[in-house]
Amino acid sequence: MENRKVVIDSLPESQLKISNYQMIEGDVPEPKSGELLCRTLVVSIDAGSRAGLQGSASYAGAPTSGIVMNGAGIARVEKTRVDGISEGAIVSCSTGWQDYSIQSADGVYEVDQDVDPAHYLGVLGNSGLTAYFGLLNITEPQKNETVLVSAAAGAVGHIVGQIATIRGAKAVGVAGVDTKCNRLVEELSFKDAVNYKDPNFRQSLREATPNGVDIYFDNTGGMVLGSALFRMNEGGRISCCGVVSQYDTRNPEPGPKGIPGLLVNKRLRMEGFLVFDYVDQYESARSQLKEWLLGGKLIAWQDEFEGLEKAPEAFVDLLSGGNVGKRIVRVST
Repeated sequence: MENRKVVIDSLPESQLKISNYQMIEGDVPEPKSGELLCRTLVVSIDAGSRAGLQGSASYAGAPTSGIVMNGAGIARVEKTRVDGISEGAIVSCSTGWQDYSIQSADGVYEVDQDVDPAHYLGVLGNSGLTAYFGLLNITEPQKNETVLVSAAAGAVGHIVGQIATIRGAKAVGVAGVDTKCNRLVEELSFKDAVNYKDPNFRQSLREATPNGVDIYFDNTGGMVLGSALFRMNEGGRISCCGVVSQYDTRNPEPGPKGIPGLLVNKRLRMEGFLVFDYVDQYESARSQLKEWLLGGKLIAWQDEFEGLEKAPEAFVDLLSGGNVGKRIVRVST
């Protein structure tokens, strides 16, 4: 029995390529006392992982070649040397892009199986928790306020807009493809959505937000952030979640105009966060997200590839905007 691993063969010089990765095989490891051998079922593909391949360290970790690509996953416990965790248990853990991994007892979270376990990488995992805390804790949306969301068809963004609607606010999305914009309005609860690649984007944004923007949930930075700043109402709040426009390039766009001028004149509050800041609130947030999911108030979009060997392709495609919702790779059953 072999353990296939996708390793970082070389660090990208500009845009990430499939050739930056290599598939290798090795022996399946044996767990020691206090450890678990886990078989990867699903791996999460996250834009933020690209930051860990940049030329400087980030919260995603310093860039290193020759190691297994990191990433969260859902796995089945194949062998256990831990009291209280049985073989066959389904867990969420940091599997990396490989068939088998060794985990410690405190590095796994046993998931419920009344929903697709892959949801614990998306709506019930870091994507959903990021949306939940970044919107509710950072910006505290009120009824009838306008909430603008960039990368609105992505893993986090499509959940943010729905939570805003659940709380009585009006969600407006920004995406890079007309079909994504249409789906946000037709399938989810977004009031409107605009394509930032449209030459008339700024005018379309004004028309979609006739009363201005009270809350901006920023997943992108760059030009979209700059456009949002000029639509913000006095006393508005901006939740800074990600900068996907900056990840896959050595020449990111310059920072938007209007900082700090617009922040001062409009009395705006702009705050960054990491989901890990709220680890002590994960269980209550996950319980609420699950209630909304099972009750039909929250729709979880999943975008799937099949096979571990497809992980590099899935990642490169994600960075070019190819995903709708949470991107995952199913590795095994």
